[in-house]
Amino acid sequence: MTSLRFLDTNILLYSISRDPTETIKHDRAVALIDAGNNALSVQVLQEFYVQATRTTRPNPLPHDIAAGLIRTWLRFKVQEISVPIMTGALEIKAAHELSYWDAAIVAAARALGCRELYSEDMSHGREIEGVTIINPFR
Repeated sequence: MTSLRFLDTNILLYSISRDPTETIKHDRAVALIDAGNNALSVQVLQEFYVQATRTTRPNPLPHDIAAGLIRTWLRFKVQEISVPIMTGALEIKAAHELSYWDAAIVAAARALGCRELYSEDMSHGREIEGVTIINPFR
């Protein structure tokens, strides 16, 4: 079985982008999502909803479409927010000088046994707690 890949919020957001300057990122994000061996966290899904529906976003999604996408993505493994995830994030933050939110994503990926975390927001190639950051848009 192929190991799970953890997708950060920006992957989900690029998958809905209509910006012509983001066509390559959109296509790559859709391909990653369609691959199917993905993992997410409740935090990532929450961040997606907030960013995708915010009124200041170009072409914001209506609630029903954003919620429908989230329901679709529940087919992937989803790490819930829990005390162990939170305390793990605090430890990762302190040890690796990440923001709390990035550390929580790493903690969720680690908890699901993911070896790869796909994100545009963290340092490509960096390994944190056994999870390697991959920027799929490089």
